[in-house]
Amino acid sequence: MSFRTKPEQLWCHKFDLEGFKAAMTMVFAVQEINRNPNLLPYIKLGYQMYDNCVRLDVAFRAATALVSGTEKSFSMQNCTGSPPVLGIVGDPGSTHSITISSVLGLFRVPMVSFFATCSCLSDRRHYPSFFRTIPSDAFQVRAMIQILKHFRWTWVGLIYSDDDYGRHAAQSFHEDVTAFGGCVAFSEVLPKDNNIVDIRKIMQVIKTSTSRVIVVFSTGSYLLPLMDEVVRQNVTRQWIASEAWSTSTAFLIPRLLPLFRGTLGIAIRRGEIKGLKEFLLSVHPDSNTYSMVRRFWQEMFSCRFELEEALAVSEGRVCTGEEDLSKADLAYSDVSDLRPSYNVYKAVYALAHSLHNLMSCVPGQGPFKGNSCASLHDMQPWQLLHYLQSVNFTTSFGDQVSFDENGDALAIYDILNWYGMPDGTMKARTVGVVDESQPTGKPPRSVCSESCHPGTRKARRKGLPVCCFDCLPCADGEISNATDSLECFRCPKEFWSSLEKDQCVSKEVEFLSYEEALGISLTTVSLLGVCIAAVVLAIFVHHRHTPVVRANNSELSFLILLSLKLCFLCALLFIGQPRLWTCQLRHAAFGISFVLCVSSILVKTMVVIAVFKASRPEGKGAMKWFGAAQQRCTVLILTSVQVAICAIWLSIASPTPHKNTHYQSSKIVFECAVGSVAGFATLLGYIGLLAAISFLLAFLARNLPDHFNEAKFITFSMLIFCAVWIAFVPAYVSSPGKYADAVEIFAILASSFGLLMAIFAPKCYIILLHPERNTKKALMGRASK
Repeated sequence: MSFRTKPEQLWCHKFDLEGFKAAMTMVFAVQEINRNPNLLPYIKLGYQMYDNCVRLDVAFRAATALVSGTEKSFSMQNCTGSPPVLGIVGDPGSTHSITISSVLGLFRVPMVSFFATCSCLSDRRHYPSFFRTIPSDAFQVRAMIQILKHFRWTWVGLIYSDDDYGRHAAQSFHEDVTAFGGCVAFSEVLPKDNNIVDIRKIMQVIKTSTSRVIVVFSTGSYLLPLMDEVVRQNVTRQWIASEAWSTSTAFLIPRLLPLFRGTLGIAIRRGEIKGLKEFLLSVHPDSNTYSMVRRFWQEMFSCRFELEEALAVSEGRVCTGEEDLSKADLAYSDVSDLRPSYNVYKAVYALAHSLHNLMSCVPGQGPFKGNSCASLHDMQPWQLLHYLQSVNFTTSFGDQVSFDENGDALAIYDILNWYGMPDGTMKARTVGVVDESQPTGKPPRSVCSESCHPGTRKARRKGLPVCCFDCLPCADGEISNATDSLECFRCPKEFWSSLEKDQCVSKEVEFLSYEEALGISLTTVSLLGVCIAAVVLAIFVHHRHTPVVRANNSELSFLILLSLKLCFLCALLFIGQPRLWTCQLRHAAFGISFVLCVSSILVKTMVVIAVFKASRPEGKGAMKWFGAAQQRCTVLILTSVQVAICAIWLSIASPTPHKNTHYQSSKIVFECAVGSVAGFATLLGYIGLLAAISFLLAFLARNLPDHFNEAKFITFSMLIFCAVWIAFVPAYVSSPGKYADAVEIFAILASSFGLLMAIFAPKCYIILLHPERNTKKALMGRASK
C-alpha cells in the first residue's frame, strides 16, 4: 500500500549463455514439430518466452502472465474460450518450480521442467500438474549410493547448498547412506553470501575429519568460493559431484587440476539433436523479434546496437548484424554434449505428443465424462494434463520418454570422471551409466575388479548397471599415463604414442637431410655437375681464341656455363632442414638461374639464325640487330622479368617452413610451403615459355649448313629440357614429403646435365681429342663437302 508509482521493470544484469541455448532449443523443437507431417498435422504450435533473471518474483510474474494472458482490456460477457497457453516448459530452478507449481496446480495447468530436481516436487498432493524430463534428486542420491557401494566408501562427508535443491538432496542422502551401512562423517551447509569466515569453518571441518570422500550437492555459484579455499590450503580429497556442477566448465581449469583431477560426478543423460547446430548458427537479430536475441548478439560479439550504448562501454563497438556466429564462442554452437538442452527438447515433444493424442481422440471413446473427448475449439489445460500423464514416445536419439505416477522421468544418469589434459586443463568424460529405470543387481566381482594397464582404457561393459569395465587398447596416437585409466586421450599435434601407449613421444621429423643416403647422393651429383661445368668453362677460357669457341659466340657460351653452375648449386638449397631464408631463396634462385641459362640459349639460337641470314645477299643487314650489346640487353631484359615474378611472389605470399602432419599421422613432414601456387606456376610457366620458343627456333633452323650445326645441338638440348620438366609436374604433385624435394632436385640436375652435355660435349670433344679439326679451314671445309 506504500507504492505511489508503478515499480520499474527489473533488468537482468548478466547474460546466461546456457539459458539462451536452452531457449533456442525450445524454438528449434517447435519449428521441427511444425514441419513434421505426422505429428500435429493440422496444428501449428506457438510459444511465448520469458526470462526469469534467476529471480523468483520475475519467474512467478512470467508464469502468471503466460497463464492469464497479457491483454490490457477484457470482455466481461463470458469467461469461455481457450486459455492463452495450454502448458509451460520450465522453470529450471527447483525453488521457482515449487512456488509456480503450487499456484498452477490449482488450475491444473501442466508444467514440464527440464532442470528442477528437488525430490519434493514428486509430491502429487501439492504439485498435481508438475512434470519433469530430468530425474528427481531421490534417484540421483541412489546413483551416488551405487558409486559408494562399488568403491566400498562407507565414511563420507557431505556438503550442500542452503536452498531447496541442497536441503532435500542432503536429507535423502542421509537416509539412503545409512540404509546401506555407511555413515556421514560431517554435514556442512554452504553460505549463501559466500562469507569467507563460514567457508574457512567448513575447511577446518574437512581438514580435521578422517573422511577422504566428500559428496557435494550444490550449484556452481555456491561452491566456487569453497573450491578457491581448497586450492589455497592445498587439501586433497576424493570429490563426488552432483549433476548441478559436475559438467560446469567453471571448474575444469588448470588451477583446480592438481586437487580435483579424478572427481566423480553424476550427470543428466546426454543426447543428440540433429540439425540443432545449424539452427543455432542461423539465429540472427534481424530475423527475430525477441529482445533477448539482440542481447545475446551483443554479449557474443562485445558490441552494442545503439551508438550511445556502444560509447558507454569499454569496447565501444557498434553491432552491424553481419558478425559471423561460427567464429564466435564455440560453447554456444557445441552440440556434442547436450544435457539441459536435450531435456528442453524432450519437454517440448512431451507436450506435443500429448496434444497429438488429445486430438486423436475418437468421439464416444474419450477419457472424460460420458466418454467424451476434448473440444478442439475449447481445449483446457486439465485435459492436456490427462494425456501428459500417460504420454510415451521415443526421441530421434533413441531415448524413451514417459512419466511415472509422480510426474518423474525415467532415471538414467551418466557417471563422469574429471581427467587432466596435456595442456593443463581438465575434461569430464563419461565412464559409466546408472539406469534406475531398470532393476539393478550386484555386478560380478570378477568383472568389476578388472585391472587395466597403461596403454589400455576401461570401457563399460553393456548390460551391467555401473562402473563395470572391459580393457580396450588405446588407438595409435592415444595414450593412458596411468594404470586403470578410464579413457585414452589423444597426444598433442606434434607428439605420437609410444609402442606401449603409455606416453606421448615427439613425432619423427622428416625432411631431406644431408646425412641420409638420398641426400648424400643428390649432393654428390650436384657438386659433380658444378665441377664439370667449371672444367668446361676452364677449357673454353683456355681455348677462347680457337675457331670452335669463337664460332659459337664465346660470350654467350661463358654466360650459359656460369648459369649452369648456379643451377647445379641451387639444388643444394632443397637439401637440409627448411628455414625461412632457404624456403624463400630456393625457388627464386632456381627460377632466375634457369631463366638466365635458357634466355642465353634463346639469344644464341637467334644469333645462329641471324648469321645464316647475313650470309645471303638479301639478309646482309641482319647482324646489325644482333651485336654484343643487343645480346646482353636481351638476356638482361628476359632475366629481369623472372626477377620481377620472384619479387612479387615473395612479397605477397612468400614460401615458409611448414610442419605437415597430414601425409603420415606418426611423422611430421618438415617442408617448404610454396605460399602461392599461382606464383610457383608463373615461375615455371615463364621458364617453359622461353624453353619452348628456343626449341621452336632451333628446330626450324636445324637444316642449316653443317658449320652452323649449333642449331641441332640446341634443338636436342631443349628437347631434353622440356621432356624433363613436363614429367616433373605430375611426379612432384604425387610425391609425398621429402620425396617432392628429391623430385625437384632430380629435375634440376637432369635438365642441367642435359643442357651441359648436348651443347658443350661436342665442342669439348673437338677441342680435346681432335685439335686438328679446331681450325678455320677445317670448319669451312666441312661446309664445302
